[in-house]
Amino acid sequence: MKIVGMDVYAYSVGYAHGTYIMSGDRVAKSEDGTVVRIRTDEGISGWGEITTLGKVYLPTFPAGIRTALKDLGEALVGKDPTNIAMVNRVMNATLMGQEFAKSPIDIACWDIKGRALGLPVSSLIGGVINDRFPIYEAVPLTAPEEMGAFITARRAAGINRFQLKVGNNPFDDIARVRASVEAGDANTVIVADSNGGWSLAAAKLAVQGMAGLPVYIEQPCRSTIDCILAHRGSSLPLVLDESIVNHDEVFRAKYEANAVSINLKFGKLGGLTNVVKARDLLQELNMAVSVEDMWGGDIITAATSHVAATTRPESLLMTPFFNDWTDGHLAGYTPRSSNGFGSAPAGAGLGIEVDVQKLGEPLFTVGAR
Repeated sequence: MKIVGMDVYAYSVGYAHGTYIMSGDRVAKSEDGTVVRIRTDEGISGWGEITTLGKVYLPTFPAGIRTALKDLGEALVGKDPTNIAMVNRVMNATLMGQEFAKSPIDIACWDIKGRALGLPVSSLIGGVINDRFPIYEAVPLTAPEEMGAFITARRAAGINRFQLKVGNNPFDDIARVRASVEAGDANTVIVADSNGGWSLAAAKLAVQGMAGLPVYIEQPCRSTIDCILAHRGSSLPLVLDESIVNHDEVFRAKYEANAVSINLKFGKLGGLTNVVKARDLLQELNMAVSVEDMWGGDIITAATSHVAATTRPESLLMTPFFNDWTDGHLAGYTPRSSNGFGSAPAGAGLGIEVDVQKLGEPLFTVGAR
């Protein structure tokens, strides 16, 4: 099988709950998503997605991703998409870094491989051991009582895992976390995620003020070293995310930062291949696994579901169904969660069928049209 062409599309991905607010006045109502379709000489196509969360969340932005996709696509025409190790080798020889652009290509190649073999991606990456897994939702940063009300409403829909957006004034954030804890029960999982928004001093105050609360602290500061310093002396479990960008730093997260979990993102690591490698490493290190991406709809939700379904149930801390948060329903709103739980599609590849008509004309095509 050979790659004959790659189509790159843009689509708008709106937030289902109105306005999504993070630390540092980072706000999202709709994001500029990028979808990749890889076409082969055997008539099988695969799909991937990369949707950023603005331009100042992680060091990437849509126009940069799309520019990199042109170079990567040209290098891959004529290559076998089912030889995923070779695909990644070619991409790495074409562009250093640029993992955010490599991610949707890698996902699309897994989709093609599964479709060619008649197997779901979950079967190709180890097999389903987590038939039904709990999903989480993010709670936008707002007034404490509003965050508590959001949790109450979503718990009524079956969700009982939440990632609170904090990272502004530490005393206000302490109040936000307390209100959120009070809105839950003994089984509610709460992660207070600063997204690197606190200064070192603010992080110290926030972490100390949350002492004794049943919560995780995620990425209190921008750098790993500041997270280590901010968390020093605290008994609250620490999760790292934005500052962990390769496998070497996983060991630093555990042995220097005393982190109990790392939030793995497809875009940050360059696709499904490296997410699965990192997931397996975390499990062997007896760390909890959180897996997601920055934003997105049905396509990235499907990819996430296959990783979650093949993760040990006792290891999986947090995973979302982004298509519950957004209106990015390019595949008929599949996979679909149910009462706070998700599962992986059983169909071949990603197990979804993308409606090309919803995408319109591609921004550009590499290779044959």
